[in-house]
Amino acid sequence: MQLIAKTYWGGAPMNMRRYPDSYTLESLILKAADFREHRALLWANPKNPKPKTAIVVMHPRGDFSHHYVIPRLVEAGVMCMGANTRNPNNDATTVHEEIILDVASCVSFLKNVRGVRHVVLIGNSGGGPLNGYYQFQARKPKAERFDTTPGGRRTWLRSAEMIPADGMIYLSSHMGEGAIMNAIIDPSVVDEARPHLTDPDLDMYDPRNGFIVPSALDGSDAQWSEYEDSFVAAYREAQVARVKRIDAIARAMIAENQRAEDLHNDPDFKKLPPAKQTEILRREAFEPVITIYRTMANLHYVDNHLDPSARDYGSIFSPRPDLMNWKFFGFGRYATPHAWLSTWSGESSFVFQYVQLQHIDEPSLLINAGKDQEIFPQTDAAPMFEAMASPDKTFVDFPQARHYFEPEFGATQAPDVEKVMDVIVPWILERFGV
Repeated sequence: MQLIAKTYWGGAPMNMRRYPDSYTLESLILKAADFREHRALLWANPKNPKPKTAIVVMHPRGDFSHHYVIPRLVEAGVMCMGANTRNPNNDATTVHEEIILDVASCVSFLKNVRGVRHVVLIGNSGGGPLNGYYQFQARKPKAERFDTTPGGRRTWLRSAEMIPADGMIYLSSHMGEGAIMNAIIDPSVVDEARPHLTDPDLDMYDPRNGFIVPSALDGSDAQWSEYEDSFVAAYREAQVARVKRIDAIARAMIAENQRAEDLHNDPDFKKLPPAKQTEILRREAFEPVITIYRTMANLHYVDNHLDPSARDYGSIFSPRPDLMNWKFFGFGRYATPHAWLSTWSGESSFVFQYVQLQHIDEPSLLINAGKDQEIFPQTDAAPMFEAMASPDKTFVDFPQARHYFEPEFGATQAPDVEKVMDVIVPWILERFGV
């Protein structure tokens, strides 16, 4: 059953469709403050080998080393670092309090090693809240940074060098993975261990609740559904309730680890029989993985009146979200307890742009794609821009553009990318130069 959107048939839609006209390229291995390594590609213009401005573009799990913003910026003389975090293409263990250390190592390398004067962070999609969370923490005195994760682990944030960026660009950025999860998780799941069990009163894909079922697997005959206000209210309340239930599961798993650690640290531990010691050590070392079933259930996918836009029917991942909801591919489908609480829980994660943007004063540019199927004008873009504290903030809307500004399937050129770069390049040059 082929349900994946055509956007992904030709490869990752965020990748550049051409290389810069002229460039130098370095492969880097960077080391974060907690000694974890991650990789990056450094693109530069050979005519400007020592620029005063550089950008970093990265994502919590996506590979942005060949991101579409790079060619035009390199050609303009801006150094570009396309970086991965320590968790490329897999965020099952992603803890945001760890991966912002990867952002820190990028900024430190550019400023301390390459002598770049200005660094601009470009955050596309999940890269927006990643960068915003970094900047929010980097601007704080070390003693005021978060010293524990939502799961209770100690962080390195109070000892790490975290140099604030000089400018922020948000491209089709959302509020944070937790905010996304609160909107997409299927609240009709009755039992996390038995994902087929469904509460029909909370099933957005049940025709009795207003859903119009397409007949074509490619969604070509799909019609917009319209849900009653009472169902929408109950649905959203139940989504939060399910997230809280998974939070409780995660915290119980962490508590079990902590109990074993306490037994290990007990002065009488060595008096226990060897088999009991081994059992305790295994329980202390054990790191379970939570499977989060059915995470493609955002009412906005099939109901356009809730937050009207020019978007196509369905999710960024599939034109049949009602069926894709049962597949493996999707957002936040499995995570360790600490990764769930830090990254994917909308109730526990510290990553929430609406709050963090109120503490970021650097020049900020927010670019919205009007046909985005995951980020919506009144739910996401407008509140984010309103929250921005920067006195130099700019909002640009491309009402007919998709999430990665990608063209129609099969096209070799991406005209919306060029239009976006017509905004980004002068915005950077006017403020920071090359």
